[in-house]
Amino acid sequence: MAECLFQGSFNPIHNGHIEAAKYAYDKFHFDRIVFIPAFIPPHKNLKDFNTDNAMHRLNMVQLAVEDYPFFTVSAIEYMRNKPSYTYDTVSQIYDIIKPKEKINFIIGTDAFINIESWHRADELKSLIDFILFVREDNFNEEPFKRLKEKGYNYKLADKPFLDISATEIRERLKQNKDICNTVPKKVAEYIKNNNVYDI
Repeated sequence: MAECLFQGSFNPIHNGHIEAAKYAYDKFHFDRIVFIPAFIPPHKNLKDFNTDNAMHRLNMVQLAVEDYPFFTVSAIEYMRNKPSYTYDTVSQIYDIIKPKEKINFIIGTDAFINIESWHRADELKSLIDFILFVREDNFNEEPFKRLKEKGYNYKLADKPFLDISATEIRERLKQNKDICNTVPKKVAEYIKNNNVYDI
């Protein structure tokens, strides 16, 4: 089974995430896309992340993908209940599913450019191939080609990442502005019904 992982804080999951996953599934013929909400992302501001927030983010991702039979959600990082490093998660997934081929991993160019600073990055690159979505207006592939020369193998998506910011969505919520055109309907309803962002 050809696996593609989509790990992130998903705070909240939005239409850009869904469109990127749909594109990767169609373009690269994966059997499924596995969404992995982080419990506590080690590179984020910890005051924004706690057990309740993690539970809500997991629930929102499950709601967002339930109409897509080729999407699934893993609670592997939520169950670990501590800051989540990609290397640890991917290693655990290899132990569980024992894939016959290298696992793929969706990531934006803004995060991938700093991949060498990630925890155990040198070992991580031997476990996954990256699907890159361009996040910059003036994209220059040269720095990424240098990463590929170092063994960070990637395929560049020819579809830019839909320009939606989770930070801006949370700001809109604080200002009591509509977010229905940025997140799946079920997610918008969940946020409102559960007062996820204290609105």
